[in-house]
Amino acid sequence: MSQAKSIPLGPVIIDIAGTALTEEDRSRLLHPLTGGMILFTRNYESPEQLARLTAEIHALREPALLISVDHEGGRVQRFRAGFTRIAPMRTLGDVWDRNPQHARHLAHEVGFVLAAELRAHGVDLSFTPVLDIDHGNSSIIGDRAFHREAEAVAELASALVQGLRQGGVSAVGKHFPGHGHVRADSHLELPVDERRYDELKTADLIPFARLIRNGLPAIMPAHVVYPDVDTQPAGFSKTWLKRILREELQFDGLIFSDDLSMEGARATGAIAQRALAAFEAGCDMVLVCNDPAAVDELYADLNWTMPAVSLARLARLHGRAAAESMVRLREDARYVAAARAIAGLGQGSGELPLA
Repeated sequence: MSQAKSIPLGPVIIDIAGTALTEEDRSRLLHPLTGGMILFTRNYESPEQLARLTAEIHALREPALLISVDHEGGRVQRFRAGFTRIAPMRTLGDVWDRNPQHARHLAHEVGFVLAAELRAHGVDLSFTPVLDIDHGNSSIIGDRAFHREAEAVAELASALVQGLRQGGVSAVGKHFPGHGHVRADSHLELPVDERRYDELKTADLIPFARLIRNGLPAIMPAHVVYPDVDTQPAGFSKTWLKRILREELQFDGLIFSDDLSMEGARATGAIAQRALAAFEAGCDMVLVCNDPAAVDELYADLNWTMPAVSLARLARLHGRAAAESMVRLREDARYVAAARAIAGLGQGSGELPLA
């Protein structure tokens, strides 16, 4: 394998076409604007293939690109065959209703198993947990949410993040300030949440505030408009990201945009306009997924230098994951115990899937 090229990390997260890198993939991953990549189900074939792919991606550049995935459990779990099947987070909420202490324990074990398996195969962070409250309105959130009550969401998510940290994977809380009250799916349209800020502050913002106090390393805002606060979606709003998230909630971690290819982001303009609007609003990094032509257009049109403070946040996030020791799965008694503990949660089989 050729020596890694020394290229500072950029502010854009992109994806790749399949289970192995093409020359086009390599070219985009080596672009100075690229800072990381996100994996999808189409990029996964087996644990062995995933480990080879992530090793090749990490070896391309120095510093290594940040490798991420949406791996929440339930409907949103990109790697299935060979990985522990993680039940929807709502399953933990159901346990909470019967036994909160046991639910916290299981949430921690879910986070640890999820992280240990990802980290052992070269994945640096997962865009999880979902901190949205299930208000009974949103099908796109639904059982991805832990619970209908803010306190339960905060407690269970805190335990899961602790487990993720112990397993060596950074967490990303989403979708700030809360996507669970709107029916519309921001993948397909731009949702509008008409509630007043006071309502959001006493409900949906509680899990975010709690996890920020506990050291949450990263957050992803929603492509949702909250007109009582701003006419712009949260991910393009200086009010939400700079005044409320940074100043009021005192969040000092990294802010990732949600996917700029989603319909909820398109009203902001062409892809370069969307990225620039997100950066100017306060995002440190942006995601552009499932649209390689848009990535090429962005790289041709975007003129943006990643601020030193964003680079420092990225280095801190990346370093935190890299510093954690990788669990050797079947050889690790802590992993074996955690995997067995969560085997009864919805989809678990009781078998340890990974060698």
